[in-house]
Amino acid sequence: MSAIDTGNTAWMLISTALVMLMTPGLAFFYGGMVRRKNALSTIMMSFMTLGLIGVLWVLYGYSLSFGPSMGGIIGDLSWFGLNGVGQDPSTIYATTVPHLVFMAFQMMFAIITVALITGAVVERMKFSSILVFAVAWFTLVYCPVAHWVWNSQGWLYKLGALDFAGGTVVHINAGVSALALALLLGPRKDYHKGVNIGSHNVPFVVIGAGLLWFGWFGFNAGSALTSGGLAASAFVATNTAAAASALTWMFLSWFFHRPTVSGIATGAVAGLVAITPAAGFVSPIMGIPIGIGVALVCFFMMRLRNKTRIDESLDVFACHGMGGTFGAIATGIFASTALTAGAGGLLNGNIKQVGIQLLATVVVWGFAFIMTLGIGKVIDLTMGLRVSETEESIGLDISQHGESAYGDEL
Repeated sequence: MSAIDTGNTAWMLISTALVMLMTPGLAFFYGGMVRRKNALSTIMMSFMTLGLIGVLWVLYGYSLSFGPSMGGIIGDLSWFGLNGVGQDPSTIYATTVPHLVFMAFQMMFAIITVALITGAVVERMKFSSILVFAVAWFTLVYCPVAHWVWNSQGWLYKLGALDFAGGTVVHINAGVSALALALLLGPRKDYHKGVNIGSHNVPFVVIGAGLLWFGWFGFNAGSALTSGGLAASAFVATNTAAAASALTWMFLSWFFHRPTVSGIATGAVAGLVAITPAAGFVSPIMGIPIGIGVALVCFFMMRLRNKTRIDESLDVFACHGMGGTFGAIATGIFASTALTAGAGGLLNGNIKQVGIQLLATVVVWGFAFIMTLGIGKVIDLTMGLRVSETEESIGLDISQHGESAYGDEL
């Protein structure tokens, strides 16, 4: 059994706390983008995942995702309730830190992935329904995909799919699911009817983006699972991609209208999304082309979506779905043999890696979309997805929670 490395353990504990902070950051990011009458309900959708998924992960989620594999598809329940997951290191994952630390680190990924989806359904989905959806989606979609990509016996892992910190497992998974759920739910009643349904608090958006950027260092650099050079490389690549994307987005919005504050914040998040699958597989300087590329992809996807009747409210699909897709493919292009133990990308002469990345992307796209539609449809038929028109008009803060963000709607 490997000895515990205290430096690695300290870094992983810090990284776990950093990733945890991303979910409240997301709550602010999303909460500022909606109308004031829905600010608290939007924050609640994100924040509640800390409790709900935090419990489900230790009960069975970790075992399904990382436990002994059943045919490379799903884990068994031998680690149910953290049975056998203790202070000694795992013999498979992060072998120099307590197994509990790796489990907790991965828990934070599961939490924020579920929270990301909620941005597609704000201002119109019943809180009871989002709770049921979160349980079902976590169990039937997140855990299998995490197993395929990150479990040492998962079929996509064994195929050679590269996903350093969650481009496929987190961002494509959540983004595509957000699109499916938004299509099933339908648009808000005021959507494209001349009513202002834009951000009510841009400073909240910037605070949220700042917390996300800060926490993302744990998300990506923590995925090195050590406190050495790989973590440093992933850290710098992460910051570089976010900076390049934010700057590109600022100039794009300036070209079409004005350089908006919410735009540069969104651009930074898009850059963070795209570098996530690549952070430990590419040299830090490659964060620049990845950041520029994802800003172009996500910016124009948002403009295209805004011209349709698809009310994917906070553009989870455009930012995370498309950003994660771009990042996954970019990993296959820019991956360096100096960092990936021989599994370089196209620029290292390995065109096969691009094909593997495309396959993993297509598989997760299809699985997440179909499963989300199925889960959402069952919930809609049994308990309903949407609040009533009256409740939507009043706002979900009052109608669902009996609270107001600013006290003036009570």
